[in-house]
Amino acid sequence: MISIPDRRETITLIKKARQSGARLEKACAETGISSRTCQRWTGGEDIKSDGRPTADRPAPANKLTKEEKKHILDICHKPEYASMPPGQIVPRLADRGEYIASESTFYRILRNAKEQHHRGRSKKPKKVAPPKGHLATGPNQVWSWDITWLPAPIRGMFFYLYMIMDIYSRKIVGWEIHSIESSDLSAVLIQKAVWAEGCVFDLLVLHADNGAPQKGFTMKAKLESLGIMASYSRPRVSNDNPYSEALFRTAKYRPGYPEKGFNDISDARKWCADFVNWYNNVHFHSAIRYVSPAQRHKHQDKVLLENRKKVYEQAKETHPERWSQGTRNWEYINQVWLNCPKSHKILTQEKMVA
Repeated sequence: MISIPDRRETITLIKKARQSGARLEKACAETGISSRTCQRWTGGEDIKSDGRPTADRPAPANKLTKEEKKHILDICHKPEYASMPPGQIVPRLADRGEYIASESTFYRILRNAKEQHHRGRSKKPKKVAPPKGHLATGPNQVWSWDITWLPAPIRGMFFYLYMIMDIYSRKIVGWEIHSIESSDLSAVLIQKAVWAEGCVFDLLVLHADNGAPQKGFTMKAKLESLGIMASYSRPRVSNDNPYSEALFRTAKYRPGYPEKGFNDISDARKWCADFVNWYNNVHFHSAIRYVSPAQRHKHQDKVLLENRKKVYEQAKETHPERWSQGTRNWEYINQVWLNCPKSHKILTQEKMVA
């Protein structure tokens, strides 16, 4: 349910957008509501409140009486059932030819009576919060890395590709291929990458998954010695490390990728070296306005994008009849988020509507 102040703020943003020329459907979509909802909220002189809390709701015909609820609690309090969950109690009652209520009803009544608690030595299940978001406004501020399997000539055997990417420029700053996954090998790769980029003690954030090579003792010790802050995804949530996942997909769908496996580890390393050279220096990345990661890493993309913008503006002046709207967006992207927080997304949407 949306409160009255939030509804007023949303309607105000929609009105401002419409005064600037936006259509009602588009403005409502940016705020997350439909045009019909907007019309329902503004049907009278003032913003209407949500009527659900004050609506008259008749009692269900199958509602349990107070006596029936008390009877269920009394059964749960019996010594023979006191240590059992409803899933164990209900079948035992059925064996005695007695049915009182379903397991879910037993659980609901116990919860309402505050008698349903976590039992046993195991930890109580808890919801894992999303990882902290990290903002990159330049190279060597936030890196993402992971390990993927490369097929070997023998079925069931793999080579392991370690790869580190700078999320701001999308440049591959470090990679190696080994026959095993190891925290020691990961630490060596990270050290080589930091030395190559000259960013020791530069407040670098390194994001990774939760595997043993990423969180081993040797790896953690190396990160501390290099002044790198570690960031990790939630267990079994690939969306928390999207840059590395997308990079591995690009690699494995490149022409020439051997689907039947590499001949040996030297063959795999040769192929990966060619891929990294193509990806960093030749490939124009769509997420950074179609410049190469190497160009963006060296801050060369600003000049390139300005030149493209001038070319398009000149083309529009030459043939204005061919342009119904503005030219293509060649604006420089100065912020890249890893796991952008919801508060920032909402703020961005409000600015777009305004």
